[in-house]
Amino acid sequence: MKEIRLGTIGTGVIVEQFLDQVVRTEGICLRAVYSRKYDKGSALAEKYGAGQVYTDLDSFFYAEEMDCVYIASPNILHYPQTKQALLSGKHVLCEKPFCTTVKQAEELFALAEERGLLLMEAVPTAFLPNLNVIREQLPKIGKLRLVQGNYSQYSSRYDALRQEQALPNVFNPAFAGGCLMDLNYYNVYLNVALFGSPDRVQYWPNLHSGGVDTSGILILQYPGFVSQASGAKDTWYDSVFTIQGEDGFIQIPGGSNGLRQVRVVTKTTDETFDLQSDPARLSYEVRRMTDILLREDREAISRLRSTTLAVIAVLEAGRKSGGIRFPGEEW
Repeated sequence: MKEIRLGTIGTGVIVEQFLDQVVRTEGICLRAVYSRKYDKGSALAEKYGAGQVYTDLDSFFYAEEMDCVYIASPNILHYPQTKQALLSGKHVLCEKPFCTTVKQAEELFALAEERGLLLMEAVPTAFLPNLNVIREQLPKIGKLRLVQGNYSQYSSRYDALRQEQALPNVFNPAFAGGCLMDLNYYNVYLNVALFGSPDRVQYWPNLHSGGVDTSGILILQYPGFVSQASGAKDTWYDSVFTIQGEDGFIQIPGGSNGLRQVRVVTKTTDETFDLQSDPARLSYEVRRMTDILLREDREAISRLRSTTLAVIAVLEAGRKSGGIRFPGEEW
């Protein structure tokens, strides 16, 4: 592949942040935009130089001017839209959370492999340089005993819930909303990326009457240590992620979404590491995914796929334990 010709689904903030980095990255360019509303799609296309705007999804997927789709629609649409894109012969970059069940994820990855297409979850954590810094520094703190991650950010849409207005998408089970599928997702991803799949998962959510969690605590039990993943869209806090071992601790100020710094403290040392000079965290994601696609690096995609599948399994188990069901699910 000489150049990635991209089409996008979605016009939200995350799409613009993603495209801000696309225009900075060689080997990838925006060619097409899909939006249900032409005016929104046209504004996005004009801002980032796309030549085509579609309001019909079928026409968009079969557009010849693009060969890769970036999907940033509501969570519940990730699975059907990714499937349709693959069936249309397009490579796919799908925003987190990749989908809602392991069965869906396995089906999508199998379909991509069957058709010789490239499929990745677009989650910044996987591509941040400081992730490898954490991995390299873990031996310094000895045997792990306790991991604690808190990502809390008051949602502007939570006010609508407090005023008993219509459920916003991010708090609507019909759209696979809720805190576990959004903010706390980053804590789950970092745990799985560092430590693999846990032995046990239990979620204690604060449930809204609409059926999804506005905040909650997820417990991941690993051999020899336990991890607490806390997330909240109904409060705010100084987010942080901490890994405690018998010989020291690793602290990540700002939490799992960004990995801005890595502080490593032992009985004799106190060091801070940071390999991320670019303040735009999505820059690393876009550059790395572009490189993987251009080189058709299936080994890298296989590693990312394994992490994505493990993360989806944790989320699904957590939702089941916390009583959070999305449309069509029967447990």
